[in-house]
Order: sequence, then structure tokens, then C-alpha cells
Amino acid sequence: VIQECYVQNTAREYAKIYAAEAEPLEGFGEVPEIIPIFLVHRPANNIPYATVEEELVGEFVKYSVRDGKEVNFLRRDSEAGQKCCTFQHWVYEKTSGSLLVTDLQGVGMKLTDVGIATLAKGYKGFKGNCSISFIEQFKALHQCNKYCEMLGLKSLRTTHQKQRKATSMKSKNLPNSSTIKKTVPKKAREPRDFISSEH
Repeated sequence: VIQECYVQNTAREYAKIYAAEAEPLEGFGEVPEIIPIFLVHRPANNIPYATVEEELVGEFVKYSVRDGKEVNFLRRDSEAGQKCCTFQHWVYEKTSGSLLVTDLQGVGMKLTDVGIATLAKGYKGFKGNCSISFIEQFKALHQCNKYCEMLGLKSLRTTHQKQRKATSMKSKNLPNSSTIKKTVPKKAREPRDFISSEH
């Protein structure tokens, strides 16, 4: 229960910083808010600890899921969903890929019951409650939207595609046998030694 409060309230602090950067941007509009969660001690009760938070009334939507495999159209197509994805990207970039807020869900722009994945155990003294693999899945699946662009976030796909492009360019630049034949004069050519596959 203590960990649950710690995770949600830590994510809430990141959301406040995100809001401070995003709200002043022209056309950005409303920013998702992670509601606070409080730990209550009830010594007279059989279960002495409980959490208390604001009741969210309306359609409850999952904008992201912990394992990143579920495709949610409300996440991709709704304003709240896109802004949640941008928030995840923003946190990922601000922490140099060390921390990711996951499992964003709630009613409209009010979110609750979030998770956090950390690249290393104890990142800045914080233990996440989600697997490191969620960070890898986020990097692979995230698609930037107009809000990512408004905040000037670097595309995660560009980095991956640049690495793949560089690798394919290297293989294209390697001379093949037909290029060698064209560049080497006939007189200079010597018979090639072939290595037998039998040893």
C-alpha cells in the first residue's frame, strides 16, 4: 500500500512539471493530471492501512497498459490518449530513458492507478513497480503525435531507424564481385583461390 502511494504520487510530481512546460504552449490546451493518493492509518480496524483518493465519475479508459501490447483506439485517437502518450515520452526523455510512467488510465484528463518502470533498480532511490521490459516495449511501439512535436521531443523511431539505415548503408557500400571485375583491368586479374568447404 505504501509502494502504491509512492508510485502514484511520484508520477504526479512528474505530471506537474510536464503541465508547467506544456500548458503555456499555444494550442496545447488541458494537460492530464494524476490525482493524489493518500495513505490512511486505521489502528482500530482489522486492516490498519487504506488508501483514499478522489472518486472519478464518468467513462474509465485505459490510455496505456503495463505491457504495451494492447492497441487502444481511445489512446491513439482521443486528445487525452495522445497527451498521455506525450507525457510518457516526455518523462522518458527527461530521465534519459531511465524511467517511464505506465498504465495511464482514468476519466478524461484525470488519471489514477498508474505504474512506473525504471531501467535500473533504485533509480534515484526509487523502486518502480513494473518490469524494465515495459521501457523497451514503449520505445518500440510509441508513435509521436502533434503534442510530442509541440514539446520538441525527439522521435524514438528516428534513432532506431538511423541505426538500421546506417547498417544497411554499410552493406550497400561494400564492393561486390561485379564491381571488382569492372574496376580491375583484365591483364591484372589473377585466378582466385577457392577454399574448399571440406576440411
